[in-house]
Amino acid sequence: MRSLLIETAERATSYIKGLEERRVAPAAEDVQRLSLLDEPLPEKPSDPQSVLRLLDEIGSPATVASAGGRFFGFVMGGSLPAALACNWLAGAWDQDAGMQVASPISATLENVSLKWLLDVLKLPASSGGGFVTGATMANFSGLSAARHAVLQKEGWDVEAQGLFGAPPVTVIVGDEVHVSVLKALSHLGLGRERVQRVPVDGQGRMRPEALPKISGPAIVCLQAGNVNTGAFDPAEEIISVAHQAGAWVHVDGAFGLWAAAAPQRAHLVAGVAGADSWATDAHKWLNVPYDSGLVFVRDPNHLRAAMSARAAYLIKGDQREPDEYVPELSRRGRGVEVWAALRSLGRDGLADLIERTCVHATRFAEGLKAAGYEVLNEVVLNQVLVSFGDDETTRRVVASVQQDGTCWCGGTFWQGRAAMRISVSSWATTDEDRRRSLEAILRLASQQK
Repeated sequence: MRSLLIETAERATSYIKGLEERRVAPAAEDVQRLSLLDEPLPEKPSDPQSVLRLLDEIGSPATVASAGGRFFGFVMGGSLPAALACNWLAGAWDQDAGMQVASPISATLENVSLKWLLDVLKLPASSGGGFVTGATMANFSGLSAARHAVLQKEGWDVEAQGLFGAPPVTVIVGDEVHVSVLKALSHLGLGRERVQRVPVDGQGRMRPEALPKISGPAIVCLQAGNVNTGAFDPAEEIISVAHQAGAWVHVDGAFGLWAAAAPQRAHLVAGVAGADSWATDAHKWLNVPYDSGLVFVRDPNHLRAAMSARAAYLIKGDQREPDEYVPELSRRGRGVEVWAALRSLGRDGLADLIERTCVHATRFAEGLKAAGYEVLNEVVLNQVLVSFGDDETTRRVVASVQQDGTCWCGGTFWQGRAAMRISVSSWATTDEDRRRSLEAILRLASQQK
């Protein structure tokens, strides 16, 4: 085991060291070599080191270098050194983080991390929370608590009785609601298409004056950080209207919620703390390894009621039991990496990480504008939307950038326009990474004119 883990560390270190110079998207021939892994199940056992060697030699070249500093797709962060190292150690621990008795260390780190998270995200200190896979499950968990609470007020126990015969629940979303919210609503039996959509402005922000009249059991879903523009719904105004009508307010803040941790960006989340539940990702701007999502609920009892399961063999203590706040019973200890990231960064380091990546986005936008290209959004956070002319030209630029390999940016279609989306989320991105990437984008765009 010792020699195997030492070799693993050496191979992983070599991989990380090579990220600086390798292409971001894997070469076509490296992707094609993955077919060598598609073989019949071996009849006999294999030496573990040969298995590791095969994975590294065939698999590593075929990865997308999202752990490096020049990947700007899908709002993906890299892995902070402390978070990655503690992830490795936690893998050796092999803990089931579901119950206190199964892993005291996992439960303790969750408790500590929750306090720290509520602090840096400026959310009510008495809120409860859970560690899930990502924003989809965070939204699912927060909206489960919402469904429980609004139906409980009507005298209906949805966990016991289901939705058959239940009072109908109105769900209100912005017209640019993220797909993860709609997916969560479909899993909850609340439907993707029966939502009431509210028109948005030119940045994708929900228009408060366009809110429908709210009555009966209702959930209003806000967005903190539009996935294309980075814009924030006007939380204070909408939450006030929703609460006056007795509605629950849920915030999808997959990456935008982290703006609260940076003093120069904190104004963007004004009023968000007045909501009832919040969802975010740690594998985005906190830069912990995949997968890691977070749900917070103002009244922990609602989350616990929606998530808890009882069985005679599940030994429960008098402390917080992690499995009572998330959908899973058995799961890995995601709190380890969250704790490691926060412990290594501290308050100032986290603020710097958020602010630094936002500045990179601003510099990208300035360079693109100076070259004569149209930036479609107000760059208030870490997102840049740029058009290179007509839709077809823009799509060709996006494809050529991805194929070139210097950096990787995604494409999107936003308010009737094709655009390139540059999402700066990684601690590893340097000024030189930005310079090289911008130079490559401009070079490739000029070739499409």
